[in-house]
Amino acid sequence: MLTVELHAHSSLSYDGRDPVELLLEQAEAVGLDALAVTDHDEIDASLEAARLAPEYGLIGIPGAEISSQAGHVLGLGIEELVPAGLSFSETLDRIHEQGGVAVVPHPFQESRSGVLDKISKDELTAADAIEVYNSRLLTGRSNRQAHQFASRRGLPMTAGSDAHISEMVGQAVTHVDTDERSVEAILDAIRAGRTTVEGKRTPWHISFRQAAGGAKRRVKNRFSQLIE
Repeated sequence: MLTVELHAHSSLSYDGRDPVELLLEQAEAVGLDALAVTDHDEIDASLEAARLAPEYGLIGIPGAEISSQAGHVLGLGIEELVPAGLSFSETLDRIHEQGGVAVVPHPFQESRSGVLDKISKDELTAADAIEVYNSRLLTGRSNRQAHQFASRRGLPMTAGSDAHISEMVGQAVTHVDTDERSVEAILDAIRAGRTTVEGKRTPWHISFRQAAGGAKRRVKNRFSQLIE
């Protein structure tokens, strides 16, 4: 059984703070076996994290959080970025073409680009797995909805801290039932539903700090683009 963080952001994300080295240090410190850095519509830092992961005793899973027309999709195990703005089904197809796994994070939370605002529940079942525990959901209601949805339909389940600062890596983890320490074995286990989830909610003051920092960085990035 491997313990895996499948949803974390580095400073390459518009709303992330820390370099991948700090994320890897935290993952090692809390005893994780694997880490996926899933930046928003960026992949370079994730590829770097995957390259460096063995130095920290970790398996590095390359990936990204992709902005489809319907909302966010985690592409795990991909090494080429899937473009933003594609339809939900095309986004999944592009992930699968690379042999990756498509996980839908926080599907019931419209304010954070959950896909169920734009697609039907039947369409959602085309994903390989549903994130049923996200640490940054303040009330827990959306997590319960996601868990019920996946459970009723027999869909594989994952969890993720959705960390935007390194200290929150490992707040929510996916336990993957495999004896093999490799990206491929982890992805195969997720597809097969050989997972259990565990997590605790990100403290509200840290969620607020992450959100405020993300907003500040977005303004800064936008200003930089305007003056270029």
